[in-house]
Amino acid sequence: MRLWKARIEADAKSKYLGIVEALEADIYSGYVKAGDRLPSQRAVAEALNVDLTTVTRAFNEARRRGLIDAATGRGSFVRHHVESKLISHISGARPLLDLSMNNPPQPESAGLQQHIPQGIAQLISSADRVLQLHYQDSAGNPHDRSAAAAWLGQTIANVTTERTLITGGAQAALYAILQCMTTQGDTIACGEFVYPGLKSAAEQLQLTLQPLSMDQQGVLPDSFEQACREQKLKAIYLVPTMDNPTTATMLLTRRQQIVAIANEYDISIIEDDPYSPLQTQPIKALVDLAADRTWYVRTLSKCITPALRLAYVIAPDNSKALGLANVLRAISVMASPLMAALVSRWIYDGRINRFSEAIREENRLRQQIASRLLAGMDFYSHQEGHHIWLQLPSSWQANAFAEQATVLGVSVVACNSFGFSNNQRQAVRLSLGLSPDHSSLTQALTILRGLLLQPASTSHHII
Repeated sequence: MRLWKARIEADAKSKYLGIVEALEADIYSGYVKAGDRLPSQRAVAEALNVDLTTVTRAFNEARRRGLIDAATGRGSFVRHHVESKLISHISGARPLLDLSMNNPPQPESAGLQQHIPQGIAQLISSADRVLQLHYQDSAGNPHDRSAAAAWLGQTIANVTTERTLITGGAQAALYAILQCMTTQGDTIACGEFVYPGLKSAAEQLQLTLQPLSMDQQGVLPDSFEQACREQKLKAIYLVPTMDNPTTATMLLTRRQQIVAIANEYDISIIEDDPYSPLQTQPIKALVDLAADRTWYVRTLSKCITPALRLAYVIAPDNSKALGLANVLRAISVMASPLMAALVSRWIYDGRINRFSEAIREENRLRQQIASRLLAGMDFYSHQEGHHIWLQLPSSWQANAFAEQATVLGVSVVACNSFGFSNNQRQAVRLSLGLSPDHSSLTQALTILRGLLLQPASTSHHII
């Protein structure tokens, strides 16, 4: 039996409620269990530097909520079955804390909620509004493709308008690229943990995925070369910066090694690069190292907002750009011309970079919160990204952990969604961006920390 360590929830409406809410949070996060004893009211008052009346109100409220019982001469204890009672009401009493959707945060400093409607209103009221309200070329109109090439050209060399296309998001781009360059039965190499969208596209197109071993920089060159020697690969798919889900970022030397192998074995490269605009110091892209064999994709969903539903593609050459435009025409006709025009304005007036900078700074703050609350845990992260790859103790299977987290009110994504084998090291992806504020993020991570500290076998009773 443990003694509860009294504390106050910082964002509570009053001190006495802060004590009650802290106790409640510690119960459902697993820090405190049924039967654990509370310190005396006087000891709590001294520890928290509050008056005894405040603590008495807190204990009375905790009893009213059914959290604790008092026994004359023995003190106050956490009630039996209180965890299950809390959990059974959690979905109704508390909104689900979503760490599963890998959205960028939307800080008030970016002001996107104002800029989007204002920008659209300005577009449709302008003299050339007809351009945004008609069908356009499947690759995007020349003005918007030129704007895209200018933005991409801030970090990538030799970008041309002719090789730059606009698509309705990265998933549409990825599917179209695969359809454009592969035939049924082809094999695509990728990391042993990979973006689920690639798995979905490969399944639809009846392609085989060949997983490659990874380390903290991503795909291992030796694993890639071995796969090239042993089978015929059509392409390799990579997220070289802040990989999803592992957060791995390839250093320049690793990128050069991967490109050298691709050149030797004549392998195409699909470079999915949604996160590099969030980097203070971007690393040279693979497309800069092997422009003639690289399909480069950059979505705005991770560095601005998924609401725009836009991605930019750089094709290896003009001919392949025309081929991709034909596939895009068959799949979706065109990306939204209104959104493309809006983003083009933001590119030319500099707002696109200011939005990314605001999101980057918010990511830094959220990563600091996560680093503090997950201290001592085994996880990978990038200080300017918005997801974490949390390694689980040997007692936990990822699916079981994700299920238990959901019961406790937090949604995460198990490694099974990204991997190819149940024998892989068990992990979950935590996405920090969708939490509406730091308090909600803190609450979610506190719950997960409590769950991590519990042996899996003792947690199953809460299902």
